[in-house]
Amino acid sequence: MSLELVQVNMKAHDPEGLGRFWAEALGWGVSSEAPGVINLEPVGFDWPDPTAVCIDIIADQEPKTVKNRVHLDLATTSAAHQDELVTRLRELGATPADVGQGDDVPWTVLADPEGNEFCVLEPREVYRDTGPIAAVVVDCADPGAMARFWGEALEWTVHEVADDHASLRSAKGVGPYLEFVRAPEAKTVWNRVHLDLLPRPTGERTAQLERLAELGATEVGLGDAGVSWVVRADPEGNEFCVLGRATD
Repeated sequence: MSLELVQVNMKAHDPEGLGRFWAEALGWGVSSEAPGVINLEPVGFDWPDPTAVCIDIIADQEPKTVKNRVHLDLATTSAAHQDELVTRLRELGATPADVGQGDDVPWTVLADPEGNEFCVLEPREVYRDTGPIAAVVVDCADPGAMARFWGEALEWTVHEVADDHASLRSAKGVGPYLEFVRAPEAKTVWNRVHLDLLPRPTGERTAQLERLAELGATEVGLGDAGVSWVVRADPEGNEFCVLGRATD
C-alpha cells in the first residue's frame, strides 16, 4: 500500500495552447481524457510509472496573481544543450522571468505562455538520469519539515537536507526529484500548480487519507464533492489531490 506522485497539475486559461507548449518543451505526447483537460506524458509511457511525473493541464479562468509556489526545473546535459533549450523555449513562447534570482546564477528562469515560472538548469550530474524534468520544486518556510512530511507520505528517500533546501526522490531511484526551497514569501492564494497523488491500490485511499492526516495533512474545501479526487494540504498549506474512483 503506497502513494505515488503521478503528475503535476497546472491550471490554465488555454489548456490546449499550454499543452502544446509543454509537449514541445519536453518532447512528450498529448492526449485529452475530458473537455478542458490535457494530459502530457512521455511517448509510449504506461501510466502510472515512477520513471516520470506527468503533467495534467486543467481549464480554469482564475487569474494568476502571484509567483507560483510550485515549479519545474528542466535538466540539460551540456552548456550547449542549455543554450539550445532556452532558445527553443523562447521560440515556443516562453519569456524571461525575474523571481529575484539575480544575474550570477548558472540557470535560466523563464515563464511559459501563461506565466508559470520554470528553470532551465545548467548541467548537473545529479540529474543525469531524471528525464527532461530534473525536479519539481516547492517554495516553503521549513525545507526540513517539508522533506519529512513528503518523504513519509510518498515513502521516498531523502537525499539532502540543509537550512535552505531539501531534496528527495523515489526509493526506486528513478524519475525527477522533489525539492523544497526556503522562500521569504508567505502563501497567500491557492496554488495554480499542485501535485497529484495516486493510492496503490486505489481501493486503499481511505487508509491513505487517514495516514496523511496522522502525518499532518489537513482537509481543504474546494468544492470537490462528486469527483474522483479529494483535496488535502501539506503542513504549510500547499494543496494536493489524492486521486481515485468516485466511490472510494
